[in-house]
Amino acid sequence: MVAPLQPEVYRDLVRGALAEDRGRGEVTSAGTITAGQRARGVILAKAAIVIAGLDIAAEAFRQADPSAVFEVRWSDGARMQAGEAVASVTGDARALLAAERTALNFLQRLCGIATVTAAYVDAAAGAITILDTRKTTPGFRALEKYAVRCGGGSNHRQRLDDGILIKDNHKRLAGGVRAVAERAMRAAHGLPVEIEVETLEELDEVLKVGVPRILLDNFTTYDIREAITRIAGRAEIEISGGVTLARIPELATTGAQYVSVGALTHSAPSADLSFELEPA
Repeated sequence: MVAPLQPEVYRDLVRGALAEDRGRGEVTSAGTITAGQRARGVILAKAAIVIAGLDIAAEAFRQADPSAVFEVRWSDGARMQAGEAVASVTGDARALLAAERTALNFLQRLCGIATVTAAYVDAAAGAITILDTRKTTPGFRALEKYAVRCGGGSNHRQRLDDGILIKDNHKRLAGGVRAVAERAMRAAHGLPVEIEVETLEELDEVLKVGVPRILLDNFTTYDIREAITRIAGRAEIEISGGVTLARIPELATTGAQYVSVGALTHSAPSADLSFELEPA
């Protein structure tokens, strides 16, 4: 069971999204639907998906109609087949129509991330931990990283203050891989420290410093195995760069503990969902 997001994380995002879509009013429904008419809508999965974001969809409908009743059939993290009902909502027909697109936009985006993540987790078969990255939609990081958790993945840093992660630009600006590693270890003050290495030569330099976690960036599988031999248990190992779903089973056999995948959030397609309304 994935711990739910607190409403304060998404309430204002939903409010802003509804206002963006509404403009000066939902003129189509105002001109065609009788005021006060009640309706019941069902959200349907049009393909196999992993659910994420039900509370956010419910928030959209309830902000449009505080009396709306949102009933879930499943919990976030559940796997559904095409044709299954995800949830239903009953309320003012005009309000439900006004909130429909916003609710689905959130739900489709988050279910898409959860579904892609679950595919990577399945491919890993428990042999390596699937991590996300900070390659998220600005303003939506908490939601998108929540969707990763719903898919069975784990979160890397939420923010820059969560830990020290040295990448290529840090190395160039600080005078090289060993110099920046030494600086980082002195400045850690209890924070986790990780350094990205791009060659086996860089790895050898970092091993002299004792950095506790090493990120192997764009290594071939052969070089990953060689790196793990050289590390010999002295540091945790993360793989990143050039990671595809097809490559996960192979990477899972290397002995690395983690693999980070930016595609979980920056390239996940929206899940195929529909919203079907009828008079209540």
